[in-house]
Amino acid sequence: MATFGTLSDRLTETFRNLRTKGKLTPADVDGTVREIRRALLDADVALVVVKDFTAKVRERALSDEVSRALNPAQQVVQIVNEELVAILGGQQRRLQFAKTAPTVIMLAGLQGSGKTTFAGKLAKQLEKDGHTPLLVAADLQRPNAVNQLQVVAQQAGAAVYAPEPGNGVGDPVRVARDGVETARRQQHDVVIIDTAGRLGVDAELMKQAADIRKATDPDEVLFVIDALTGQDAVNTAKAFQEGVDFTGVVLSKLDGDSRGGAALSVASVTGRPIIFASTGEGLDDLEAFHPDRMASRILDLGDILTLIEQAQQAFDEDEARKVAEKLATEQFTLEDFLDQLQQMKKMGSMKKMLGMLPGMGQMKQQLENFDDREIDRTEAIIRSMTPGERRNPKLLNGSRRLRIARGSGMTVTDVNQLVQRFDQAAKMMKTVARGGVPNIPGMGPMGGKPGASSKRGGKQKPRSGSRSGNPAKRAAENAGIATVPTAPTGSGFGLGGGAPQPSEADLAEIQKLFGKG
Repeated sequence: MATFGTLSDRLTETFRNLRTKGKLTPADVDGTVREIRRALLDADVALVVVKDFTAKVRERALSDEVSRALNPAQQVVQIVNEELVAILGGQQRRLQFAKTAPTVIMLAGLQGSGKTTFAGKLAKQLEKDGHTPLLVAADLQRPNAVNQLQVVAQQAGAAVYAPEPGNGVGDPVRVARDGVETARRQQHDVVIIDTAGRLGVDAELMKQAADIRKATDPDEVLFVIDALTGQDAVNTAKAFQEGVDFTGVVLSKLDGDSRGGAALSVASVTGRPIIFASTGEGLDDLEAFHPDRMASRILDLGDILTLIEQAQQAFDEDEARKVAEKLATEQFTLEDFLDQLQQMKKMGSMKKMLGMLPGMGQMKQQLENFDDREIDRTEAIIRSMTPGERRNPKLLNGSRRLRIARGSGMTVTDVNQLVQRFDQAAKMMKTVARGGVPNIPGMGPMGGKPGASSKRGGKQKPRSGSRSGNPAKRAAENAGIATVPTAPTGSGFGLGGGAPQPSEADLAEIQKLFGKG
């Protein structure tokens, strides 16, 4: 996540230096805490939060829980992770819905913080969850704010209540009140009120927001904060808390190139939980905020749970089962591969998904060079093929490949590489589908079995005896050869040989996870 990029790099480097030490001295702890303090201050985290955070980390790092640990460095990383979770809010907080519909959600924040866009994102997410939201255009001050909300509502597939044209015309308090009544009459179970903002905090803004809150009695008041604004965002949050009060925070523009101080400060300073994080410009780029997962991302420990959730939403279970069956029966074709690519695109940016894997912060350069449009180019090549060619790539002779290259705007080399990669991937997937172990190019078989050979000829050629002219040296070398195993007993991954094999229950659980159960 770009917002925490610099902070994540600084912390990761600090812990990397720490891991080289077998035992931590008070001087090591002080040095580590000093680097953490600098990293947080550079990230524009509020000073009061930094002082409290580093004091707790130092106290715990010098305690018995670290000195008695088998790996003190890992224990310190764990302590920092736990304290990060604490300042990010501790536990995840979900939206609170009213016992009697409609649930009223009021949005507040400065102009340009992303309230209107978030209203559309929230409406679309609620639609997916089976709700019927109504967007209320109560921002009658900003030019074209009403029109923007109407466009966003149309994209989200949600209804909108906009009786006034805006641009300074109309009473926002009356519009908000009438919007709630309209939702009740038309049986919408959620009302999202988009209110006006200002370039800065002023008395008129606070009075209007307070009047709307009094008139609508919302179940949730969400303060939308721009993660790019740094320290100023915390001061604004304090002003809104005193003037209007809010029940939760929404972090917008969390995908921007920012230092992330607002995100790390706002929950701790205001005592209000962060409920949502906006991670992109698309209406689908909205995530429920999980403090523990965000802390893991900051420390480059990955966010596998969010990745799994996104995959479950994007992939069709029945389709996955059909693909598994085709793989097992060697019927997987380029048409099936195209379907899988399209489902992957539903998950969003591949670069963002790869960034959720543990340790990917150390491969930042490779991630930056990764081009999401590569999937589009692959899709263009496959779509330029005839149905028969997709089902049977062996039909692709030179003239057909030239035609496909021209039709997709690519080169014949690109077409050749795609077909070659598909053949290799299909072979690996067929091996896995049958319960075998794939042979990864350049690595050999993962977890080599006893008797397996690393050469194509099958059996290894036995080593001949020593040819040394020194009788004593010849005897020693021959004895050494006799003790060398004639077959590999494992692999670079520590598999094979005497490694424990998964039980039937483990295999059944894995198959269930991938939709094969």
